[in-house]
Amino acid sequence: MPRIRVAVIGAGEFGQHHARVLHELENAELVGVADPDLARAQAVGARFGAPAVGDYRELLGRMDAATVAAPTTLHAPIGVDLLAHGIDVLVEKPIAADLASADRLLAAARNHGRVLQVGHLERFNPAVEAAAARARLPLFFEVHRMSVFTPRSLDIDVVLDLMIHDLDIVLSLVESPIQQIHAVGLPVLSAKADIAHVRVQFENGCVANFTASRVSTEKIRKLRFFQPRQYISVDYSRQDGAIFSVSPSNQIAFEPLPVERGEPLQREMAAFVQAVRSRKAGRVSGEEGRRALEIALRIIVEMESHARVVAATIAGQGR
Repeated sequence: MPRIRVAVIGAGEFGQHHARVLHELENAELVGVADPDLARAQAVGARFGAPAVGDYRELLGRMDAATVAAPTTLHAPIGVDLLAHGIDVLVEKPIAADLASADRLLAAARNHGRVLQVGHLERFNPAVEAAAARARLPLFFEVHRMSVFTPRSLDIDVVLDLMIHDLDIVLSLVESPIQQIHAVGLPVLSAKADIAHVRVQFENGCVANFTASRVSTEKIRKLRFFQPRQYISVDYSRQDGAIFSVSPSNQIAFEPLPVERGEPLQREMAAFVQAVRSRKAGRVSGEEGRRALEIALRIIVEMESHARVVAATIAGQGR
């Protein structure tokens, strides 16, 4: 069976890892790396034996599918063009910069019968998959995602950069509409919010607390959720977890979360290539990517509202 021909668009931090994994997949062929910074594209292409171009359109006719790891504002223009040319697309998260752009991507995929998958990488983390299989009725979440500061992704704030991973996971586990959102955020080292705390309440009573920071002194990736008579803890980075359960006789039992470790990006790319081959929807669909973006944008509005209150308070103190 012929391999799926895949190009990588964007040769930055994410794109170079896309290229590496696609180069390693047996059922995929890396046919090109595109980036307006041609020298950067050439450096990545040379590492993995793929042609490098400055404009992705030079690869049209040579690819069946593409991964888009360009800046967020370019996801929709590039993705829509690829889909219109009959190319299946995996677009990095967030799906787009705004809902109108996300809708353009969804419409293009639908109108041209193409696969559109969104790169919510943590859905493919084996520890998250193992925990999700145990989720029955999660009613309380505590999620922490902390990173040290890097100059990457400063075109978006910490909600769209980091927290959106966890929003997507929680939304996939809670079968209830959102009732209320409270959010605060603060810019520290960039022009956009670098640290944020969010409380989301669902109509079924579930509450989820999210903390995300890209100005931390350490890297933390942890999710905990509580459901009737059970507590499950997950460490994304270590790919492990624990389950605490209460027996009918009120005895507390502990067991490690059974996890078969693997590289999430490899699993994500393999799922995308399989979706292209089988002509089935991507594991994280465009609709799911849009839903995560919608909630993230609602959170940003709440953060901006809180920021105006704080600014007014500071101004008042200065009188």
